Amino acid sequence: MSASDEVLDVVDEHDRVVGRAPRGEVYARGLIHRCTFIQVRDGEGRVFVHRRTPTKLVYPSLYDMFVGGVVGAGESYDAAALREAEEELGVSGLPRPVPLFRFLYDSGGVAGKWWSAVYEVRCELPVRPQVEEVAWHAFLSEEELTARLAEWEWVPDGRAAYERLLAHRGR
Repeated sequence: MSASDEVLDVVDEHDRVVGRAPRGEVYARGLIHRCTFIQVRDGEGRVFVHRRTPTKLVYPSLYDMFVGGVVGAGESYDAAALREAEEELGVSGLPRPVPLFRFLYDSGGVAGKWWSAVYEVRCELPVRPQVEEVAWHAFLSEEELTARLAEWEWVPDGRAAYERLLAHRGR
């Protein structure tokens, strides 16, 4: 099954399920769906940053300071956060990501709107990122990440989630 065939819950502006559709149709019609964003820190507190592969359906080849992805039909945000983090990092046995907050993101027509659940998790396991998802990766200190914000092209939804995360933490 290709990524565009994956079935997602379609939700309304209040995050209530109103139907289901394949991801390709959800994106093409701009239907509201659900996503997870997980900030991953290593044992030293550095943030996992990666560049997406050029084959991604949305925001190919851009940098991101979160792992994550769409929530499958009938799947909870919490289950999706753990699944996505383990898949993208190439690990198993990751602690359960801690939920922080949710917000409705509007892509401005790129792929519609999506409810975005933001999480954090500490990963002290050696990572082997999924080659289909991650073209490059590193753990960066907060200072290094801040310096790269103006230098690299970031996924807009991840950047929005990061700005909200900084506000959530009072920075």
